[in-house]
Amino acid sequence: MGFYEDKILPRMVERACGMPGMDKLRRRAAAGLSGDIIEVGFGSGLNVGCYPAAVTSVTAVEPADLAWERAQGRVADSAVPITRGGLDGQRLPFPDNTFDGALSTFTLCTIPNLGAALAELRRVVKPGGRLAFLEHGLAPDRGVQRFQRLLDPIEQAVAGGCRLTRQIPDELAAAGFTIAELDQFYATMTPKPWGAFSLGDAVNADAIQSSS
Repeated sequence: MGFYEDKILPRMVERACGMPGMDKLRRRAAAGLSGDIIEVGFGSGLNVGCYPAAVTSVTAVEPADLAWERAQGRVADSAVPITRGGLDGQRLPFPDNTFDGALSTFTLCTIPNLGAALAELRRVVKPGGRLAFLEHGLAPDRGVQRFQRLLDPIEQAVAGGCRLTRQIPDELAAAGFTIAELDQFYATMTPKPWGAFSLGDAVNADAIQSSS
């Protein structure tokens, strides 16, 4: 990564994703998780303190060294053991069926090859495990969508490849997940082009089929 991506962008992301009121949404997203989980796009640890008591460990996947460094205070204070276990969500260095669940917050909008990353999550999460998510993406209103499409090239350039126009639930379904719960809404703390949120969890469809 270059100087901007390595030294500046992690600070910008931490500020943008750490707005007041976001912790409540993070707790909602993570509420159904338990056991050993993998968190892709761990960033500077803004989900620390939002994991439910049933979570026993967190393996953090985070490419930015600065973000991981800035997370160390939160990691040290965490009631849940947290280790850094990977740099790239598109290539996870873990055996099949390693984790009980997964968590992604404001990450799926940015991963370049999202299909590969979701395939990797399906591989390393045990059958029946859930991917909990809190993401932003394509708005439901055409007027907002027009602004998003105009802004998208700028957003990708300044926000590390973030895309405003990804339809996250559709991407999850295309990757073979079944959406178990989904709440879509505009967040009150951010402008609508960035504030079309999807919150929920998804289950590996193969696991559902094999148990029926």
